[in-house]
Amino acid sequence: MGSKLSGKDLIKIGFPQNNIMNLALGLITRYRRGEKKENILLEAKKVLEAPEKFREDAVWAKLAEGLIQPVEARKQQLNKQMAPFTIFGENEIDEQAKRQLYEALKLPIAYKGALMPDAHMGYGLPIGGVLATDNAVIPYGVGVDIGCRMSLSIFDLPASYFKGREFQLRNILKENTQFGMYDTHREKQDHAIFSRSEFKDIPLLRSLLDKAYRQLGTSGGGNHFVEFGVVELHQVRSEWGIRPGSYLAVLSHSGSRGLGANIAKQYTNLAAKQCPLPRPVQHLAWLDLDTQEGQEYWLAMNLAGDYAQACHEDIHRRLAKALGERPVLTIENHHNFAWREMVDGKECIVHRKGATPAGQGYWELFRGL
Repeated sequence: MGSKLSGKDLIKIGFPQNNIMNLALGLITRYRRGEKKENILLEAKKVLEAPEKFREDAVWAKLAEGLIQPVEARKQQLNKQMAPFTIFGENEIDEQAKRQLYEALKLPIAYKGALMPDAHMGYGLPIGGVLATDNAVIPYGVGVDIGCRMSLSIFDLPASYFKGREFQLRNILKENTQFGMYDTHREKQDHAIFSRSEFKDIPLLRSLLDKAYRQLGTSGGGNHFVEFGVVELHQVRSEWGIRPGSYLAVLSHSGSRGLGANIAKQYTNLAAKQCPLPRPVQHLAWLDLDTQEGQEYWLAMNLAGDYAQACHEDIHRRLAKALGERPVLTIENHHNFAWREMVDGKECIVHRKGATPAGQGYWELFRGL
């Protein structure tokens, strides 16, 4: 593996110091990461000298187009008027969070927005912020921990199961959960998620496959947790297969680990190069969903969301095995994600950062694991 290639290397072989160089660096990072620098530079110079020969090339086509018909990335201007919005619990939300939403609502792609009652300042969008956009996705509007979710498994064990078993349950948690950036399970588990085509088709995801495999079933730091508790069911649905009562349950909160963080980082950098924004809103750079980068991010984001779900499945499976029980019911829902939805009759990309959809059909329901 050669040393890391930089913009200075491209300048030395004749690349102009403009968006063309940024485009070349982005393609190299995405498709040729880990290859010898000398080989990449030799190939890049051939593209620079004869771009028409690379119009159909799987790696260099976009660079060839940019060299033949240069398109300079222009700084985007914010609208003077905000898109329509709703704030729930306005008196309880700090002004910084409101200001972040107001700035996001001036983006040229903004269609509608909202703040939840527990909203607070974040990066890009406020936590608890919702933003609907027109055919564009904002990586930092989704957030770093893509598909972070809460997952609840209910066991057919009475709440009284806790009595005299606190020490045992505490040890089950210690032995079957891992938190933080580096701790992983000694016994690794396979999952169908790892056979997904995105891990083969998108170079960044291909490079993250080993990390994703190692981190399956682990949780991040911060406010992520796994805990035993009691669920009281007063009204139940017939399809749940459980009667009203108090039951032992497991609740977990975590997301897509290093996989999601790396996806967010790379595609945010790509977005920032493609549509530079004024400094106060630079984290809200977007990717047009009609572009290759936009489509790639959309696929990667959805994969990361499914991976986050797979992590919860593994956590709950390990705890269920230690208990010697199968959950009767598992309910979960995710945030830090973007959905394609109809908003006032218009198809939009709806970003929810630290907010969850509450419509019918959004809560995912499982019988057993």
